[in-house]
Amino acid sequence: MITISGQPMRTREGVTRREWLRVGGLGWMGLPGLGLPTLWQGHATASEHKPRAKACIVLFMFGAPAHQDTWDLKTNAPSAVRGEFQPISTNVPGIQVSEHIPRLAQLADRYLQIRSVTHPDNTHTVAMHYMLSGVRHRRPATNPQNAADDFPCYGAVLNHVRRDHESAASGLPTSVSLNAPANQVSANNHIFPGFFAGFLGQQADPLFVPQHANRADFQPLPAIENAQRLWDRSRLLSQFDQQSAELNQLGAVRGFGGYHEQAFQLLTSPAVRSAFDVAQEPTPLRERYGQTPFGQGCLLARRLVEAGVSLVTVNWERDDAYWDTHSDNFNLHKKKLLPNMDQGFSALLLDLEERGLLDETLIVWLGEFGRTPTINKNAGRDHWAACNTVVLAGACLRGGMIHGASDRQAAYPARDPVSPEDLAATIYHLLGVDPHRLLRTPEGQPVSLSTGEPIHSIL
Repeated sequence: MITISGQPMRTREGVTRREWLRVGGLGWMGLPGLGLPTLWQGHATASEHKPRAKACIVLFMFGAPAHQDTWDLKTNAPSAVRGEFQPISTNVPGIQVSEHIPRLAQLADRYLQIRSVTHPDNTHTVAMHYMLSGVRHRRPATNPQNAADDFPCYGAVLNHVRRDHESAASGLPTSVSLNAPANQVSANNHIFPGFFAGFLGQQADPLFVPQHANRADFQPLPAIENAQRLWDRSRLLSQFDQQSAELNQLGAVRGFGGYHEQAFQLLTSPAVRSAFDVAQEPTPLRERYGQTPFGQGCLLARRLVEAGVSLVTVNWERDDAYWDTHSDNFNLHKKKLLPNMDQGFSALLLDLEERGLLDETLIVWLGEFGRTPTINKNAGRDHWAACNTVVLAGACLRGGMIHGASDRQAAYPARDPVSPEDLAATIYHLLGVDPHRLLRTPEGQPVSLSTGEPIHSIL
């Protein structure tokens, strides 16, 4: 099952007159609920300079990992700060990481760490938006839901700027969001910001695939049981469009032909169905990634970028073991979180490298913020936006290095602080998009894609 703008797509036989006339829907296919303008709308302009990476995989650790128990351990800090874990040496002299990510420790020469990421927002919602868009939320002191005036996430921006991306010819989407992120399964159906297109409009939303790729019945695209009926409806819709000059004057339906054509490609393209068919992968490789939502999400992300998708976000599933460890931080990290992350992330790095794709694929590992230096009474760590670690790999970046540093308690940047704006500028620069490109709000107001600067010392 795929989800567009937070609405599940379902199959149903029969098309009512209202569904037929609901321009922008897929009633013509017998698939109401998949809105065509929501699915796709092209936007002009190619990349402003030659990209270092053709594609990007964002590994979003929903809930926020404890950076001082993962990448940036402080063994000389007081006991109330340093925690239970010991550092281990990596394959890069002088760099250590947590003992519970041994696979990644042996791949430290393939990635770089930014240990001085900092921002002021300690609430999950606005922090997610900030880290997944590079722009601080317009209402940072609140706990908002997704709104039409939000700044667009990375995937939405690429949808906006890569209208003529080569993947369009095969029907592939420009950006995809995998697993059930916070906006899909959260308390009281709270729709979090940071995963959508905001003021760019729903047509620029990433294609959501909330179903987990590790499920035996994983099938994100509905089966086409009657191909002839589908083609007949497509031809009938074309005739309907040609005879509806008055309807075509409405802004909501201008360009509708382009929408339905690409949505039709999405459902009928062998390339699209093949890209999503993770079952084609050999069992040993699937086991190498781990039979978990995150592990198989990483594998599916590799398949999608290999097929031509520009940006894939692999969201950490919000289940009984996610990264918001206000209590039992060390047991959760040791037994459930770090082993899963270590296996999936390391397998992705090696798989991309073995296929010759790592240098042309940017990987961004991040959460919404860090966690408190001090350990609370429940053996947990609370929200802490003042310092955090982000990991980058691929895109011909120089691995085996650390940019910036935190202080002796991993509480604040000690040097070379990096803001979400700078991180966004770096990501866009590596993808060949001018970080200072202007977007237009619905009111026509020009807004810079990023007010930050690329981190030139790591490029």
